[in-house]
Amino acid sequence: MKKLDFYPTTNIDELAWPEENYDLTIDSPALAFFTDFQNIKPLVIESTASVLRVKELMQKEHVRLKLVVDEKKHFIGVVSSDDLIERKIVQKVSEGLERNEIVVAELMTAKKHLKALDWKDISKASISDVINALKDNGERHCLVIDHENHKIRGIFSASDISRRLRLNIDIQEKTSFSKVFVATL
Repeated sequence: MKKLDFYPTTNIDELAWPEENYDLTIDSPALAFFTDFQNIKPLVIESTASVLRVKELMQKEHVRLKLVVDEKKHFIGVVSSDDLIERKIVQKVSEGLERNEIVVAELMTAKKHLKALDWKDISKASISDVINALKDNGERHCLVIDHENHKIRGIFSASDISRRLRLNIDIQEKTSFSKVFVATL
């Protein structure tokens, strides 16, 4: 084992800062806001993980979405903080499951129900294009597919975009005709 020495900080005045472009605007390239899984490890959770444990983890980590993988680490869907609300957990309990036995696979959104942007399209887009797509589809997060390599390449997060632009981006859940129709009955 190597012995490490401590040094005084008396003569140190500067902090290291990330080399981030703070001149980002709504017209900046979308890629400046993109979480690229080739550079940043995706936040994943196994489909067999306890919903109660995942809910706790997500709160501690301050994240609203995790990618769900199976036992072979294949992508099978996403789980969001909206999927883990108490009402949905209670519904599963009313179906006969024990609270502590409910797993992510029971409440996640399967990949067959997800839509994503294409890597080639976003590489030529501005962040305003992405914001408009998120708003038009009522999505707080959007996966990006690399069709050429048959992979989920990364993700956009409305909260990350909002924070970096210092701009409030209000994403409302998309209202569909069926939701309006059901509400009027």
